[in-house]
Amino acid sequence: MSKCASAQYIISLLESFAPKKLAIEGDPIGLQVGSLNKPVKKVMIALDVLESVVDEAIEGKVDLIIAHHPLLYRPLKKIDISTSKGKVIEKLIKNDITVYAAHTNLDVTSLGVNEWLADQLQLTSTEVLSTTYEDKLVKLSVFVPRTHEDQVRFAIGNAGAGHIGNYSHCSFSSNGIGTFTPLEGTTPFIGKQGELERVEEVKIESILPESIVKVVVSAMKKAHPYEEVAYDLYPLLNKGEELGIGKIGKLPKEMGLQEFVEHVKTAFGVSHLRVIKGKNSIIKKVAVVGGDGNKYIYPALHKGADVLVTGDVYYHNAHDAQEEGLTIVDAGHHIEQIMKIKLKDILEQKLKNNKYETVVVESNIITDPFTFM
Repeated sequence: MSKCASAQYIISLLESFAPKKLAIEGDPIGLQVGSLNKPVKKVMIALDVLESVVDEAIEGKVDLIIAHHPLLYRPLKKIDISTSKGKVIEKLIKNDITVYAAHTNLDVTSLGVNEWLADQLQLTSTEVLSTTYEDKLVKLSVFVPRTHEDQVRFAIGNAGAGHIGNYSHCSFSSNGIGTFTPLEGTTPFIGKQGELERVEEVKIESILPESIVKVVVSAMKKAHPYEEVAYDLYPLLNKGEELGIGKIGKLPKEMGLQEFVEHVKTAFGVSHLRVIKGKNSIIKKVAVVGGDGNKYIYPALHKGADVLVTGDVYYHNAHDAQEEGLTIVDAGHHIEQIMKIKLKDILEQKLKNNKYETVVVESNIITDPFTFM
C-alpha cells in the first residue's frame, strides 16, 4: 500500500523554505480553492492556473496544484460559471483539486525564483536587490555538564544555530562551576535531594535567527541531561539575513550588449525580447527581477547595475531608465516558469527522503499569453 503525503504536509515542506511571513503585504498567497485536509497521490507545479492547466490536472489525476501566480489575485464578488474564472473554479471543485499559491514568498526566499533566475544567468557574488525582510538575531547561552557538552552543541547546531556565512555549528565555550540543590519531588541527573551540588559545567553560546528559536530550544532540551535546563536568550543588534525582491551579481565575463541579449535568450529559452538601451555598452553587473520589475529600476541603478533583466516594463518607465542610463532587457513575465522544474525537484526530493510515494509533476502547458508575429 502506497504511503501518500497529506496536502497539509506537502505545504509544510514548501513553507519550511518559503514561509508565508516572507510574502509582500497584501499578496493573496496560500490556499485558494479546496482543502488541505486530504491525502495527495499527485501534486502538480504550475506557473498559472488557467482552464487548460486545470484540464491537464484532471487528465493526470492531480490532487493538488501548487501555483506561483494566485488564481484569485483579486477578490471575487460572485462565482459565475459562465465566465472563464467561474469555469475554472467549478472544474477544480467538481474534481476535488486543491489549489495553493506560493507567490512573493517564493520570490523573496533565498531558495526561490529570483535565486533560480540569477543562477540561470550564471551570476556570481549575488546579493538582494531590494530588501523586504530581515531576520532578527538572538544569542543562546546554555549551561551543560562537561560530559554532555558535544551532545548539546551538535543538537543546537543541527537545529540551525551557529550559521554564520558559509560556516555552520559556530559556537563559543567557557568553563565554570554550576550549583544547585534538588528539592523534594525532583529526579536529578546529578546530586541528591536536599544537598547543594557543585558541577563542572560548560557555557555554550551560539547565534541563531529569531525565527527558529523554538526549534533550537526544543532540540537543546531533548539533548540536555538535566530536568530543568538553565539557558538565556539575548536579542542582538547584529544584522540577520536580508531577503527581498530580485538579485544583483556579476557575470562570469564581460559581455557586449548583443552578446548579453543572446545569453539571456539561451538562459531562459526565449526567441524574442525587448531591449531598452542605456549608456553601458559593456555588461558586467546584472540585476534580475522575476515578473513585473517596474518598481526596481532605481534600486538597480543605486546598486550599480549595468542592466536589469525583468518583465512587463511600462513605456514611461522605459524612458526613465534610458534617461538614467540603465539598460533593461525585458525577457517577459513568463521567465518565472523556471519555478516549475525547480520547485518540483525540491518537493520530490523532500518527499522521497521522508519515504512518501506522492508523485510530483510539472505542468507542461505554456501559459505565456504573448505571441510574436
